[in-house]
Amino acid sequence: MPHHEPNGQPTSWTRKSFLRGMAAAGAAPLLPGLLPAATARAADSGRPDFLLVGEGAAVDVFVDAVDDPAVIRAAGDLREDIERVGGVRPGLLHELPTKTDRLVLVGTIGSSPVIDRLVAAGRLDVSGVRGRWEASVTQVVERPVPGVRRALVIAGSDRRGAVYGVYDTSERIGVSPWYWWADVPVEHRDTVAVPADTVKRREPSVRYRGIFINDEQNLTTWSHRTQETDKNIGPETYKRVFELLLRLKANYLWPAMHPYSDFFNKHRENPELADRYGIVVGSSHPEALLRNGVHEWEPWAAEHPNADGTPPVYDYTVNPAVISDYWRARARQNAAYESSWTLGMRGLHDSALETKYATTIPEKVVVMNDIIADQRRTLTEEVGPAAEPQIFIPYKEVLDLYNAGVQVPEDVTLIWPDDNHGNMRQLPNDAERARPGGNGIYYHLSYWGRPKSYLWLDTTQLAKVWQELRRVYEHGVDRMWIFNVGDLKSIETGLSFSMDMAWDVDRWDADDVEDFLAEWAGRQFGRLHRREIAAIRTEYYRLAAELRPEFIARGILSVIHHGDEAGRRLGAYDRLLDRVRAVGAELPEAYRDAFYELVEYPVHGAYLMNLKYYWADRNGLALTQGRGAGTNRFADLAEAAHTQEAALTKRYNTEVAGGKWDGIVNPYPSQIPKAPGRPSVARVARRETSGLGVAAEGNETGAARPLSFSSYTRDRRFVDVFNTGFLALDWTAEPGASWLRLSSAGGSLTEQTRVWVEVDWARAPEGTLDTTVTFAGAGQSAEVPVRVVNDGERALRRARGFVEANGFVSIDAAHFAQRVARGGARWRVVRGLGRRTGAMEAVPSTAAAVTQDFADRAPELRYRVRFASTGTFPVTVFRLPSLDERGHRRVAVALDDQPATVLTGQSVATGNRGDAWARQVEDGVEKLTATVTVTEAGDHMLRIFMVDAAIAVDQIVVDTGGAPVSYLAPPESYHPVFNPEPAYEPGLDVPGQ
Repeated sequence: MPHHEPNGQPTSWTRKSFLRGMAAAGAAPLLPGLLPAATARAADSGRPDFLLVGEGAAVDVFVDAVDDPAVIRAAGDLREDIERVGGVRPGLLHELPTKTDRLVLVGTIGSSPVIDRLVAAGRLDVSGVRGRWEASVTQVVERPVPGVRRALVIAGSDRRGAVYGVYDTSERIGVSPWYWWADVPVEHRDTVAVPADTVKRREPSVRYRGIFINDEQNLTTWSHRTQETDKNIGPETYKRVFELLLRLKANYLWPAMHPYSDFFNKHRENPELADRYGIVVGSSHPEALLRNGVHEWEPWAAEHPNADGTPPVYDYTVNPAVISDYWRARARQNAAYESSWTLGMRGLHDSALETKYATTIPEKVVVMNDIIADQRRTLTEEVGPAAEPQIFIPYKEVLDLYNAGVQVPEDVTLIWPDDNHGNMRQLPNDAERARPGGNGIYYHLSYWGRPKSYLWLDTTQLAKVWQELRRVYEHGVDRMWIFNVGDLKSIETGLSFSMDMAWDVDRWDADDVEDFLAEWAGRQFGRLHRREIAAIRTEYYRLAAELRPEFIARGILSVIHHGDEAGRRLGAYDRLLDRVRAVGAELPEAYRDAFYELVEYPVHGAYLMNLKYYWADRNGLALTQGRGAGTNRFADLAEAAHTQEAALTKRYNTEVAGGKWDGIVNPYPSQIPKAPGRPSVARVARRETSGLGVAAEGNETGAARPLSFSSYTRDRRFVDVFNTGFLALDWTAEPGASWLRLSSAGGSLTEQTRVWVEVDWARAPEGTLDTTVTFAGAGQSAEVPVRVVNDGERALRRARGFVEANGFVSIDAAHFAQRVARGGARWRVVRGLGRRTGAMEAVPSTAAAVTQDFADRAPELRYRVRFASTGTFPVTVFRLPSLDERGHRRVAVALDDQPATVLTGQSVATGNRGDAWARQVEDGVEKLTATVTVTEAGDHMLRIFMVDAAIAVDQIVVDTGGAPVSYLAPPESYHPVFNPEPAYEPGLDVPGQ
């Protein structure tokens, strides 16, 4: 596994000591303000730091002129980075100085004579580095060559190894990989130094690590406006992309490919630049052999017409020779560059394979085998042994053909796609893992397509990314990881994490994904606020896991159940935004642009996207309820939220960083799927009347469903009091019992107000109590029934587990009473995964399925539950989506010693709208329901068994007759340890109430 070894010695790091140790060794990218003082570091290491800038002078950087151009170019970036930090520009030398006190010496083992002489003399320790893939060593060498007293040597096992060593040094002195792409400031220091400890960077976990720029209309717009007005993503933009990739320790790119972008090979500088930077360029699943079908096929077809003058169609069963020549031309053109060659075929522009003369699956398999054989011949003849890696991507319908018998040569890398929503569809079996070509993944952090697109913001939970990437690595998928990042901007955090995982898959564990966020935030904004920013991002991702802001629509979330489910969610967003503003106010001015791009805009934008649909839902309900002025108030609020959202994006594009990002962010592009726009609202004509209206929680209109209260959950319920007209209304509220408390007993209103009802439990009698709250006004009155179940303090103190109340039991899966490992498998907590604080995952992901004798063979979760009711009740397990198209996704549930019921989840990505797979990826959960029978009231043990590995459980709900239908699970039930004081978080206040 890749890891850092101070002084070359293996070290076992604890999580708490990790950052301290890495900082002390100089092996971690700098957390501004975190590294100890230079004298302390020197005392710890026993050697003085290596001074890069001091007393107004900078150390020169040497790289041999015969080294690889990628290394020479990166050495130039190091010179600029030193100047960014220290304000003094070093010299870039290609000949060794005759005399100097200090020198930075950069080179590649085997390509730099100076480096090779140091290795041969035993002066540079390259053990574990030489001969490896993209490895490097940074070491201070005393008197490395005549005339040089001391040198900081950065030596790579190959050209990219040297480049990564260079950029690692840049990050250690305070230059973030995102200094340009996210305007992260570089703090000036008069003295710039790095510790003298030897740092080795081992081989990465994954050989090829990169991105797919896709659905890139906004990036194209921005590039055309600000980078190259005569191009639509050209060399100047790709220079910036290549540099960012290398700073993130990536090495691979599928370039932009849509109609509104210039195809990569249109500008011949692009592949030349990529090779000069050291970036491997490939192409996506519909772009065989680096050909862009969107732009290139029609001109080729026009130049190679059929005998009758018509253009040939892109169908290998019709025009094999013309298509083969089309591929061959690009192979010949790009033969000199380090490339990745995509084999196989799909239709033009991400459409399905066209085969006029092959209509059945077996016939299409034969055609695909012929295509691959033809492409392999072409690569052998035009490129030769350098034609690697070659990849085959069984995406969408091609996966069906692969599973039906397509013969992919053993040295070709299989690239397994996810379902476009972050769930791996299929992973390699034993035979596929043994193939010399290895396996890779194509994974979406951004997506255009069915059932819904998410292109605007970075909304995939990092814990979800961690779970899936950890799973694929455990299945031997380590040759290539490619991430769809859309327009690149807004995916900064998710991309950083994905590249971090690809470089060292073991660095982050199930418990500490938020630690990555803290470290990452520290790199961008300094030590002081890193934990709070990490917590903000974690909560932002959690809210997106409940419902991506791009997926919001009318009527999804309830505005009448569970204390206004939608309103409580918006209250969480509101509080999160307050935290964002508090941090932003404390940051120095230089950090404001970066903070807006990386933290404020995503949180505020997601909040407003949800907010406008919340007010629109309230508007629709108000219309149903017959509200007067309040109906129009909600319409105004919905439209105001949309206007705020537009202003927020305008600020990004026109003000942030002086207008640098003009066009880069747009939720509503013209040619690709849009985020939800302005919701429709209705208004009512003004009526010169007033009238009393009442709608109690749990009811769209009226109060047929009583307000329910339990002494365990200490509930808080609302009653909306509203005016059916437009003139002022005087109203009163009278509780039917002295132990009922109201947030308001009356007043005057024009629109509406929300009255909260609570129980004074110290005064309420024990038992089941029925009473009312009476509302009156405008000569009308309405009674709201109230049902209170008070078991008393003694029963509360005796509770040992979750307690049924209000007709249900709601459990967060991570709040188990006991977990039992069996058969080499277990359940683990994955923090930050799912709709609450963490979910339970059955691991290892390679464990064999357990299909019988669960109590003896299957890993188990146990939850103690106290039931007040008896009967047969539905129990719903909220499992997080995961797929296995060659297997099953199952979990089993039982109560006490009763037989377990196996629940089978969706295992296949259909690609359809409205079916089970579509619902689960839109909701972020799949609800699997069985029944349990409670024969007598009291304590019982609810048991969850693993059937298939890698299945994750988020929440469990038992409906004993009172759980209303809602999008989210009910708030968690009372538990003496996990939830001893249940509280309904406040929702939003309605202005003007």
